Amino acid sequence: MSANLKYLSLGILVFQTTSLVLTMRYSRTLKEEGPRYLSSTAVVVAELLKIMACILLVYKDSKCSLRALNRVLHDEILNKPTETLKLAIPSGIYTLQNNLLYVALSNLDAATYQVTYQLKILTTALFSVSMLSKKLGVYQWLSLVILMTGVAFVQWPSDSQELDSKEHSAGSQFVGLMAVLTACFSSGFAGVYFEKILKETKQSVWIRNIQLVSFSLEPSL
Repeated sequence: MSANLKYLSLGILVFQTTSLVLTMRYSRTLKEEGPRYLSSTAVVVAELLKIMACILLVYKDSKCSLRALNRVLHDEILNKPTETLKLAIPSGIYTLQNNLLYVALSNLDAATYQVTYQLKILTTALFSVSMLSKKLGVYQWLSLVILMTGVAFVQWPSDSQELDSKEHSAGSQFVGLMAVLTACFSSGFAGVYFEKILKETKQSVWIRNIQLVSFSLEPSL
């Protein structure tokens, strides 16, 4: 049962990640009358939905009691300012990253973005080795080399790029590439930092996400 749930979760995650990129790309390049929506607005709305979902999950864990929910939020967030402040760093980085992803998708095609953004696996591995003292095996390092090679091939100029130049200039391609590379490094660092905090505390991931969003809303706004 647990194995089936694991693969089901993996399938849902793959579908969600792929569909997210395609819908974000479509929404940023759709040609219609009127101004395009602000990417920063989309980031704020996503953060609001995230904190609402986490509060609902904490409410469920609190046996659907508002009094218990209020006590948990007060004890775990307000009464532990040091633990809460630890999330300020990854929160600011995630805010920057989420805005950069919209910039990248506005200047790169979905396939190039999706493959290039997988470099976050490399940055996450490097930060895991340096910050969490993790050890990677030969096959893991080989996989990272293959990943870098694949990203390099995707960026290799081809004849089809002449057609794409009508839609994107060389400058916008460069902006998109720099945005996605910066997002890769910020994602790797923030993810490993967040993992390190989760392993050092007994607080639930839902509480930690509420703390995370509480710091990201202000810079997002």
